[in-house]
Amino acid sequence: MNKSITVDSENRVDFRNNVDYCVGTGRWGLALTEEYLKELEFVQNEIGFKFIRGHGIFHDDLSIYHEYEEDGETKLEYNYTYLFRIIDRFMEIGIRPYLELSFMPSQLAKGTQTLFHWKANTTPPKEYRLWNKMVVDLLKNLRARYGEEVLEWPIEVWNEPNLPGFWFKGDMDEYFKLFKETYEAIKAYDSRFKVGGPAICGVMEEDWTREFLTFCRRFNLKPDNITRHHYTVEFPEAIGHYDYSKLEDSDMRIANLQATRDLVDTFDEYKGTPIHITEFSTSYTPRGVIHDTNLNAAFLAHQLSHLGDMNELYSYWTFGDVFEEKGVPNSLFHGGFGMVAAGNIPKPTFWIFSFYKHLKEFSETCVLRDENAIIVKSKEGYAGILWDKDDEDLDIEITLPIENDEYTIIRKTVDEECCNPLKLWHDIGEPAYPTKEQTELIKSCAFPLITSDVLKVEDEKTVVKSTVHKHGIEYFEIKKRTFTPDRGYNYEKVISTH
Repeated sequence: MNKSITVDSENRVDFRNNVDYCVGTGRWGLALTEEYLKELEFVQNEIGFKFIRGHGIFHDDLSIYHEYEEDGETKLEYNYTYLFRIIDRFMEIGIRPYLELSFMPSQLAKGTQTLFHWKANTTPPKEYRLWNKMVVDLLKNLRARYGEEVLEWPIEVWNEPNLPGFWFKGDMDEYFKLFKETYEAIKAYDSRFKVGGPAICGVMEEDWTREFLTFCRRFNLKPDNITRHHYTVEFPEAIGHYDYSKLEDSDMRIANLQATRDLVDTFDEYKGTPIHITEFSTSYTPRGVIHDTNLNAAFLAHQLSHLGDMNELYSYWTFGDVFEEKGVPNSLFHGGFGMVAAGNIPKPTFWIFSFYKHLKEFSETCVLRDENAIIVKSKEGYAGILWDKDDEDLDIEITLPIENDEYTIIRKTVDEECCNPLKLWHDIGEPAYPTKEQTELIKSCAFPLITSDVLKVEDEKTVVKSTVHKHGIEYFEIKKRTFTPDRGYNYEKVISTH
């Protein structure tokens, strides 16, 4: 397939690139493990997310909530040993918590329903008074330890309450009660905290959003953000340990997000309220094999070019493969949510987030966005991302208006031929538990192909030609070249010497 693009340097596209705002993780307790922290450091060094959101801050494995008997009386205490250890490490790595308030401590739970391998209790509290006290005490202790910046840490009440597994019977009225109790308790402590919900996913999204806002209007609640999730595959086919899914139409999924924005804006008192996509990916299962592929990255390239149109925040689920919802992973490439596999092996998806971060750092002046490209302009030149989520190669010719000068063009390419750790793992026999040597070998082919050239612009324009292979992505950067050769050094003579 052939495509020609002519860039108008005076054009301005409203493109909001919030790629580094937030990223997802499994439950909080996993942050006590070495592999988890290694993967997070790797991600932060390359991309540098501001916030991290995960489940289970009140789950029993962090051991925050404790009831005990003393002198015939039931008393209550809190323990923040593990939580502070985790957040201290987050801060050292350069990331802050997005506080999802879940799940229910077993001693506080009204029922016994649990979810996941790690048995998250998904029932309401036996007493809302005790829930509210626990939430406010958490915020007070966070603030005492980490200072006033805690006021800027977003808060989300629960996770996916529209799904019966995540909230007992998917009881809408009971969730609304939880939200109201939590919102009012937090705002009574300090109204500057930012509290959002309803964190819905997939089922009856429009009904839940409308009813949630109607409820908030009735009780004069003003959520600081509206939260929802965003996945883009059809119902999966389960075979053995793995889930196989077909992608939905990317434009259709973007339209679904716009419908939420439009619905929120029909309520005058909530018009313009920020929307947070607190989870997004392609497949919604932690064994969704598409997550490990180049296609995943190419599809997300298109999604990321639009997610900022209607959402202040969009948080990829998740940064790494340390994850246990369906049990401990059975193999290295198991379809895990993470953009990084065990051993700090970056998947192709990792690089599309890296490329969008580079784009943001280069310039926020967008001059072109279409189905296969996004291009920004700065005083030094241009940068862009190209992608091909289809099954045939894409030849792109881009005409760029640019001052007469000498420029360096750098290209970083990720496709099935040059950056495909999944294929190498397959070719060496799909070892479930690779040796150190095998891990290093697989990792060695998990990085972009980087090429360069010199452009001499003489006619106030240049033409850049690229072949983006199927399921491929390319980042390019064109900047003015400063040439400072040392006395006697002649590059052309060097490379022609025999």
